[in-house]
Amino acid sequence: MSEKKVVTRFAPSPTGFPHLGTAMYALLNYIYARQNDGEVIMRSEDTDPVRSKKEYEEAIKEGLAWIGIKSDTFYRQSERTDIYKRYIAKMVEEKTAYISRETNEEGVTRDVVRFKNPNKVITFHDMARGDISVDTTDLKDFVIARDLESPLYHLTAVVDDYEMGVTHIIRGEDGLANTPRQILIQEAIGAERPIYAHYPFVLMSNRQKMGKRNGAISLQDYIKQGYLPEAIVNFIILLVWHPKNDRELFTLTDLIAEFELERIGKSGAILDEKKLDWLNREYLKKLPPEEIEKNILEWLPKEPLNMKDPRLVPMIFERISKWSDVTTMAIAGEFDFFFKAPKIEKTKLIYKDTIPEKIKENINLAIETLQKIDENNFILENIKNNLMFIADNLPSRGEGRGSFLHPIRYALSGRDKSPDPFTIAGILGKNETISRLQKAVEME
Repeated sequence: MSEKKVVTRFAPSPTGFPHLGTAMYALLNYIYARQNDGEVIMRSEDTDPVRSKKEYEEAIKEGLAWIGIKSDTFYRQSERTDIYKRYIAKMVEEKTAYISRETNEEGVTRDVVRFKNPNKVITFHDMARGDISVDTTDLKDFVIARDLESPLYHLTAVVDDYEMGVTHIIRGEDGLANTPRQILIQEAIGAERPIYAHYPFVLMSNRQKMGKRNGAISLQDYIKQGYLPEAIVNFIILLVWHPKNDRELFTLTDLIAEFELERIGKSGAILDEKKLDWLNREYLKKLPPEEIEKNILEWLPKEPLNMKDPRLVPMIFERISKWSDVTTMAIAGEFDFFFKAPKIEKTKLIYKDTIPEKIKENINLAIETLQKIDENNFILENIKNNLMFIADNLPSRGEGRGSFLHPIRYALSGRDKSPDPFTIAGILGKNETISRLQKAVEME
């Protein structure tokens, strides 16, 4: 095998949307092929006519392309039935398989094809786990086809790997149990044995194996949440691979240069969304400022107030780890008051021991002052100069600036902590600012 061109494959079943496990499978095969100037094949194992759907196949292709993985060659098992039938017939003829008439649990009698087990010990080498020996006697004569025209997974996988020249099989540790059966079939059809590497399961936060049937998040959902593909790639690889140093950031290009398949771990990692968010934040920080601004403005909601203001960008960016956080922050987060008028409590307008009448008087004074600023000049600097002039020249009654600025800030934001009132007013604009102040004055 060492003298042959390296050929790897990822062979997903199109029975659901791709998740991080799908991506990991493809990623490891893609990286190893590229490291060795080899070829990577994608094979759609769509032989289940009930569960396999074209939309899932397309979703898998799209999801993997998003993280930078595209195969050199594509095959679809449902288009290769004649090839499998030839191998079944040949194996029956050579007596490495036989037809067995059997009755299933539903009472239906039919002919199935069973592999004639030679009952021997199989030893194979795993690049990450070393030599593994299995006594195949316990496997008995296992079924390889439902009938002469309906092959099952073990046969189709072996035939395809042989016909496609696959040299390395890199797959999850659930494949370990399949390997002895597949080696027996390889020997029966005269196929050269590929090199194996089995990586550990990734466990979800509930400690279940990541899979389509137990709530795994799809790649499409990660796209919708605004994660960057670089972060997904980085996150996936660190779940199974242990770099020699403490470095944590690896792009796909970095991995092709530095990844070592032999350093795949033997125990599965638990999915840590906080780690993914941290990685994504690190990649967000590497983006050009203009791209950051473009994305934040695009993710801001349009309703009810269309606040596509670039001045929001730095305030929002320092608080997000993925693009969807922008929308969350605007709708129900600490900056939601920029996008909808806040609900305020009359008692919270009061600054320290200032009497309510004085608070109302000060808000009215602010309204009068702001109304005098031309709408075209309603900017932070002008707002601040005008309001600070009043704050600094209030009659001395012991309240200080706070009795004037606090109720303005709270009336605009509805929050105990927020940016200063000048910044908020400048972003809200003249009409919305005065409208919120007037509502505060009118509160009973």
